[in-house]
Amino acid sequence: MPHSAAHEASLSLTSRADRGGYAIAALSGELGIASAPALREQLLSLLRSASHLIIDLSAVEHADASGLVVLVGSGRRARLLGGSLRLAAPSPEVARVLSATGINQHLDIFPTVRAAIIGHPEESQNTRTPSRSSWAVTAARSIPAAVAAARVRSAASGPASSVRAAVP
Repeated sequence: MPHSAAHEASLSLTSRADRGGYAIAALSGELGIASAPALREQLLSLLRSASHLIIDLSAVEHADASGLVVLVGSGRRARLLGGSLRLAAPSPEVARVLSATGINQHLDIFPTVRAAIIGHPEESQNTRTPSRSSWAVTAARSIPAAVAAARVRSAASGPASSVRAAVP
C-alpha cells in the first residue's frame, strides 16, 4: 500500500511495503537542513512498522550534512530494532557526497532498488562490513569533518550551506 508524505517543498517521500518484508521509501528533491527533521520522523515511523527499510535515492538532487545525519541515524535505529537500512540507486551527486564523507563505507548501498531487495553482497557498493562500534565512530567523525571542510572552503566565498561545497 503506497503512502506519500511531503516534508518541505524541497523534498518529498513516497513509501510502500514490499512483499519481501521491506518498506521502500523513495525520496525526491533535496535532502538538506530544511527537510531533515520531518524526514527523520517519517523514516522512524516507517522503521516502527517495518524494521527493514530501503531508501531509494535516485531522485535526490542534493544531500548536505543534515541529510546524511538522518541517513546515518536511521541506519543505527534500524540495527537497534534488529532490522536493516539499505540505500539504493544514489544519484551521482549523492554518491559523491557519500564517498567524500566516507559514509559509503558504513552504509549498505546498492546500485538499484531491486539489488537492495535481493541484498546480494556482490551487488552492494559497500565492500566492507565494519563492526558497529567502528561504524559509529567513523560516521561520527566523517560528518563533522565534511561540515568543517565546507565551512573552511567557503570562508572566502560566503556562507557554507552544504557538504556539496566541500566536494571538488
